[in-house]
Amino acid sequence: MSNSSKRNGLAVLLAFAAAMLTAMLLVAGCSGANSSTSNGSENPSSGTASGTSTPAAEPVQLQIFAANSLEKAMPQVQALYTSKHPEVTFADTQFKASGDLVEQMKAGGSCDVFISASSGSMDTAASNGNVDSSTRVDMFKNDLIIVKAKNSELKVDSLDIVKDPAITRIAIGDGATVPAGQYANQSLNSIKLYSEASGKDGTYDDAIVKKMIIADKVGTAANYVATGDCQIGFVYTSDLYRYDGIESAYTVPADSHKPIIYPGAVGAASQHAVAAKDFLSFCLSDPDALKIWAEYGFEVQ
Repeated sequence: MSNSSKRNGLAVLLAFAAAMLTAMLLVAGCSGANSSTSNGSENPSSGTASGTSTPAAEPVQLQIFAANSLEKAMPQVQALYTSKHPEVTFADTQFKASGDLVEQMKAGGSCDVFISASSGSMDTAASNGNVDSSTRVDMFKNDLIIVKAKNSELKVDSLDIVKDPAITRIAIGDGATVPAGQYANQSLNSIKLYSEASGKDGTYDDAIVKKMIIADKVGTAANYVATGDCQIGFVYTSDLYRYDGIESAYTVPADSHKPIIYPGAVGAASQHAVAAKDFLSFCLSDPDALKIWAEYGFEVQ
């Protein structure tokens, strides 16, 4: 065989070897890629291996309707919930008298959660079809107290203080819409000074009618006392933590009015019922949330 033929044969062998090596590398590369995909180490859609993340939950914004007396504690609990559930935020919470919130819902206002300062207001919301009754839960207890201005030397040892001639102005919530006013009227009914047992639509006895200064919300009643416009007023224990310038003078006997219960429920038209129900559960079970409620004078049921 000539040298030229030998060189041509060697060239063919070298070309064949190079082709085989290239083919082997391609096969190995494809196999490695398939392996990476199958074990999830490089596939962002897979959540089975370390270094990957599951898809983020859809963002949710909850609208809360809550009784005025919750306006200090509730935002802190909401912030706590968002810190633990970043996908959930809260719209501007509506803090109003419970009766006003019921009317707002009846007129078409939509919420994901309604928390009332009275069972009666929640009953009305349920009968109106504005809440999902199956989600209703009693959340907090409160006490009714008579307050006086801070550092006042006034002594109060019974409900009969309202008949004292020296007491000329008494702050009380509007019984038609303000639960604290309803409970106060119930207590006055127990000593024959208010005509109607529910505390909503009765009249005051002539002995006190001119003294009663009607407030649109419990905070207004507290402010009347703090500023000296009224000598005493009826508010909740929790209001001592919300308003400056007042102090407790007397705790109204619990048997003189209906139990002060704050029920909560998911709104009937809520588009985020699962998150809303979870938030209600969180309010009553999370240790940090419980500390916040206690700080503002609420007893969890």
